[in-house]
Amino acid sequence: MGERINVAMRVIPRSKTDRVDAMRAGRLVVRVAAAPESGAATRAAQTVLATALGLRVGDIQLEHGSTSRDKTFSIPANARAAYENLSGGTAAGGTAAGPAREARVPRGPVRPRQRSRTGRVR
Repeated sequence: MGERINVAMRVIPRSKTDRVDAMRAGRLVVRVAAAPESGAATRAAQTVLATALGLRVGDIQLEHGSTSRDKTFSIPANARAAYENLSGGTAAGGTAAGPAREARVPRGPVRPRQRSRTGRVR
């Protein structure tokens, strides 16, 4: 059996769509529509990862975290280039804040909250 690469993932179940997001805290974030019941979210995450990497679902193996949101899957070593493309070139670890991080930064000055005569915040 050939070498394999471990892929640390954070699976977020009950999302609107199945998709792969950017890296966060050294883990690839995968959102799946499936509920976390009877391993459905894990199977959906495995399918999403396989599709994103252009692999068969059977090529991806769950190593750790069958009941946790933090999972470790292993992929064949020949999929390293596809994984580096997917993770933004941070396959060795680290975080890729990138555009997802920039989108959360507020634009322009932050206005102070105003209080009405009754003291309630508007």
